[in-house]
Formats: sequence, structure tokens, C-alpha cells
Amino acid sequence: MSPVISNIIIILVIAIIIFFAVKNTISHFKGDGGCCGGGSGVKKIRPKKLEKVVAVKTIRIEGMVCDNCSARIHNALNSIDGVNAKVNRSKGLAVVKLGREFDDEKLKKAVTDLGYEVVMIEQDQSR
Repeated sequence: MSPVISNIIIILVIAIIIFFAVKNTISHFKGDGGCCGGGSGVKKIRPKKLEKVVAVKTIRIEGMVCDNCSARIHNALNSIDGVNAKVNRSKGLAVVKLGREFDDEKLKKAVTDLGYEVVMIEQDQSR
């Protein structure tokens, strides 16, 4: 095989590898990648309907980089009895409706046990 043909084959193989690497990187930075457990494959559990909402809290969270991250936090919070939570990855927060009084530490622990950082928990004062 001539050196020119060998070089062309090597360049094509490298170009294909770079193409797929860039393609996967772009989807990852858009939040669609599977950075922490395989691409958005986590099924979200349905938040419970609360008979009475006694408090609404906003949890500011750092470390969510993909939809899988937010789904894991969504499930962890909604698995707590008396909690109805919605997580917004792009804003880095979870809005949590409480059916009974909770210590902030219980909510914080549910998030930090997954490896994310709780920056702040704020009580909604309009209630």
C-alpha cells in the first residue's frame, strides 16, 4: 500500500473519531448526556398530591449538569412522605411543597446523599 493511501485512511479514521466525540460532547453540554448514570434514562416518579400545603421551600442546588441529575433529585425528594417537588436543572433549584413541617436537614440530606451540593433552602414567605 502506498504511503499516500495509508495517510488518507488514517486521516479518515481520525476524522470519524473526532466527529463522534464532538457530537456526544455537544449533547452532554446541552444537558442530554449521561454524565452520571446513563443518559436521562431515569424515570421520574409522579409527585404526590398533598391534601394541604403547609410550606413551600426553594432549594438551590449545585452540581446538576444533565437531565439525569435532575431526575435523580426529583425522585429522591418525591420519595419522602409529605413532599411534592419539582426540579429545574437549568435554574439549579427545586421547588418543594410540604404537606407537613419538615426539618430542612432532611431535605438537604436527600440531595447531598446523591452527591449534589445544597447551597441554600429558602422558605416561601407568601404563604
